[in-house]
Amino acid sequence: MKKIILILFFGLFLMSGFSQTNYSMKVETGYSLFRYKTIDIDPGSNWKGYYLNDQNGFDVNVINGIKFKEKYFTGIGLGYLNFEGVNGFSIFADVDYSILKTRFSPFVNFKFGYNHIWNQYGNGTGSVLGELDLGLNYKLTSKIRVYFQAGFLMTQQSLLLPTRLGVRF
Repeated sequence: MKKIILILFFGLFLMSGFSQTNYSMKVETGYSLFRYKTIDIDPGSNWKGYYLNDQNGFDVNVINGIKFKEKYFTGIGLGYLNFEGVNGFSIFADVDYSILKTRFSPFVNFKFGYNHIWNQYGNGTGSVLGELDLGLNYKLTSKIRVYFQAGFLMTQQSLLLPTRLGVRF
């Protein structure tokens, strides 16, 4: 499994070296504010509690991808998660669409993937993650952009409001 993840993660880099597209990388960090549980559970005898019980979190993501025509970016990302002392990781697909080609450009970002946190359950829990964000890019140079984004994140039976600050180069 680790080999497959590494091949996918660095495969974009190798493919872009032999094609007409531009390789790009993003590094971002963010804070996720817990809002509410999306599922109400009727506790049984073996129930140990919600996966994320009113826990805010932060993450650090590294995303390798390909940029198309200055407006589109798609890539594969790996992330480290920490929800108030509960650690985890995520792997996801990342897609950006910039609305304008100006120095300041609004954009839409979508992430879809899987995460795993080591919580109170044996070996932790894994779940699908889905995130939709709106943001603003600032172009420092032709290759380097700084961005801020905020939106909605659904994962681990919870809805969170993430805010992120990142650099794409």
